[in-house]
Parts: sequence; structure tokens; C-alpha cells
Amino acid sequence: MTSDYDIEILEQVVEETKEKHYHQIVLFNDDVNTFDHVIDTLIRVCEHEPLQAEQCAMLVHYKGKCGVKTGDYKDLEPRCTALLDAGLSAEIQ
Repeated sequence: MTSDYDIEILEQVVEETKEKHYHQIVLFNDDVNTFDHVIDTLIRVCEHEPLQAEQCAMLVHYKGKCGVKTGDYKDLEPRCTALLDAGLSAEIQ
């Protein structure tokens, strides 16, 4: 049974999460890079597990884009730059 106290705590957590203003790196499809290059770069730059990187690469290929990393802007900026330096198309949103 959920108490009023539990609901109040949950509401506080939701508000605190909203206030952090998380951003995400969005990776876009291109006709240049191979799947292997995209997967290897996501593993190296975004610290993805191999399966996660492969799934993101497939989503980018079939959907045109995919959010590949969420977090604080200060953490995402060098990662996005590294993706761009590797020849991928990405931006922080």
C-alpha cells in the first residue's frame, strides 16, 4: 500500500530529475561509415557494450537517427566532438 509520504518522495525525485536538464547525443545516418566503424566508435567514445552499440547502429541505419548517450552537457560535449572527429554525424540535443 502506498502512503502519502511515499508519493511525496516520488514527486521530489521526479522534480529533481527534471531540474538536471539532461541532454543527449543524437547520431545520424550517413552513406559513408561502415557498421563496424560506427560500432567500434560507440564502444570507444560512448562506453557502449558491443550489443548496445550494434543496436544503436541498426537504429541509425533504419530510422535515420538514434540517441546514443544521455547526460550532463559537460560530459557529452567531448564525446560528441570525438564522434565528429571519427567522421560520424552527431549533435547534442
